[in-house]
Amino acid sequence: MKKVISVDLGASNGRLILMKLQDNQLELEVLHRFTNEPIKRDDHLFWDITTIFREIITGLKTYAANFEGPLDGIGVDTWGVDFGLISWENELLEDPYSYRDTHTAKILGDVHQMVDERGLFKQTGVEPAPINTLYQLFAIQQTRPELLEQASTILTLPSLVNFLLTGEKFNEFTHASTTQLMNVETKNWDEHLMKKIFQEKLPLAPIKKTNTVFGYLKDELIKEVGISHGKLPVLNVPGHDTSCALVAMAKKGKKAAFMSCGTWVLMGIEVEKPVTSDEAFSWGFTNEGTAEGKYRLQKNNMGLWLLQQCKKEWSEHGEPISYAEANELMLKASPFQSFINPDDEIFFNPQSMVKAIQTFCKQTGQKIPQTKGEIIRCILESLALKYRWLVERLEKLSAREIPSIHMAGGGIQNSWFCQFTANATKKPIQTGPIEASAIGNALSQFIALGQFKDVEDARKVVAFSVEIKDYIPQDVSNWDNVYKKFIHYI
Repeated sequence: MKKVISVDLGASNGRLILMKLQDNQLELEVLHRFTNEPIKRDDHLFWDITTIFREIITGLKTYAANFEGPLDGIGVDTWGVDFGLISWENELLEDPYSYRDTHTAKILGDVHQMVDERGLFKQTGVEPAPINTLYQLFAIQQTRPELLEQASTILTLPSLVNFLLTGEKFNEFTHASTTQLMNVETKNWDEHLMKKIFQEKLPLAPIKKTNTVFGYLKDELIKEVGISHGKLPVLNVPGHDTSCALVAMAKKGKKAAFMSCGTWVLMGIEVEKPVTSDEAFSWGFTNEGTAEGKYRLQKNNMGLWLLQQCKKEWSEHGEPISYAEANELMLKASPFQSFINPDDEIFFNPQSMVKAIQTFCKQTGQKIPQTKGEIIRCILESLALKYRWLVERLEKLSAREIPSIHMAGGGIQNSWFCQFTANATKKPIQTGPIEASAIGNALSQFIALGQFKDVEDARKVVAFSVEIKDYIPQDVSNWDNVYKKFIHYI
C-alpha cells in the first residue's frame, strides 16, 4: 500500500486528505479541514500564510497521531496567480497579496501602453485580467518598489508552501502558466516581456518539471510533526487546482470537454498547443498548463455562486432552505420564464443577489422572478444555457465536435445543475469525483512515485474508486428554442 497526503488549498478553505492506493483502488480519508479567508491590513487584502502553514502542520500531526507505517509523499495545490516574495535571507518578506485586492485595478492601462493586450495574449496565452501575477507585480513595483528590491526569489503560491516545507526554491509549470509571465512557446519565463514591462528580469525561481520530487520535509518539521520514517518527499504536483482536478477526470476520450464545478466553473478542452487566435482573445478564453506539459483552452465562468449567495441571503432573513428544499421549490416553478447572463458584472459581488437577478430581468424586459423557486430555476437554466454558448465556441476554436462533457467538483452534487447542463448543451455528461482536485493531486504524486506511468494510466483508477454518474440530454427541442431567446441577453 502507498499513502500520500494531498494538501488542497482553496481561496475559501483548505483540507489535507490522506489517499491510500492498494490493488488499483483509491481510499480517501479527510485528516483536517480549515477555513481560509484573506485578511485586511492597511486597506489591502493578504493571505495569512502563517495560519495556513500552521493548519497544514496540524493536519500532518493528525496523520502522525492516528496512522502507522511510512508516508510516501505530500503534494500541494492552490488557486492560481498569487505568489510570495522571499528575501535574501530566505525569509518570506510579508504575506502575499490576495487576488481579491484592488491594487491592480488602475494599472492595466499603464502596462498595455508598453505591450498591447493582443500581443500579451499571443505571447503568454493568458487572458489579460487585473488579478494576474503580472499586474500584481507591476502594481508592487509602482507603489512599493523597495519590496521588489528586497526580494531574491519570487515563488508562486504552491511553491511558496513547498519552500516552507522543504527550504527548496522552484516554481511549477501549471501554476506558472497562470501568471501571464510565461512564454507559451518556450514554456519558460519570458525574460523579454519582463524587461519590456519591468525594465529588468524578475527573480522568478526556475520552473521544475511537474510530477517530480520538489524536495524533502525539513528535519525540524519531521521532528515537530512526529513522523519518524526517514525522509519524506514533497512532490511537485500540478500546482494549480484545476490542473489537479483534470487529472482526476476519467473522461470518455481526449476530445471530451471538462468542467470543474463549484462557486466558479472552469470549462474547456485539452489541446496540444495554445490557441491564441483573435476569436479566442475576443471571447475571453485563456490557455493554462496541464500535468502533461500541454494546455487547457478554457474560460472561467460563473458557477453556483449565484445560488449560494441567494441561499445565504434568505438564511440571513430567517428563511433558510436546504438544497433538497431548493430543488423542490424549483420544480414547482414554471420553466423558461426569465433568464440572466450569469457573467454580467452585476452578479460579481452585489449586496443582494436576489435584487440583482430581479434588476437584470426588469432591465431586459422579462418576467421578474419573485418566488424562491422562480429565482432558483432562473439561475440554473441560465447557467446551463451559458455553457451551451461556451461549448459552441470551444468547438469553433478547436475546429472539432465535442462529443461529451465531464463534470467534477463540489457543484456536481446538484443533480439538476448537471441535468440542465446536459439538456442545454445537448451533450451526454459524466460526473465525478467530487473531491477532484485532491484526488488529482494524489494521482500526480503516485505518478511521481512510479506507481503509474502517466496521467491516462492514473485516470483508470478513478473509475474503480469513485461513483461516476451519467446524464443524458432530455427535452432537447425545447432547450434549443429557448437558447435562441437566451443569446439575446448575453
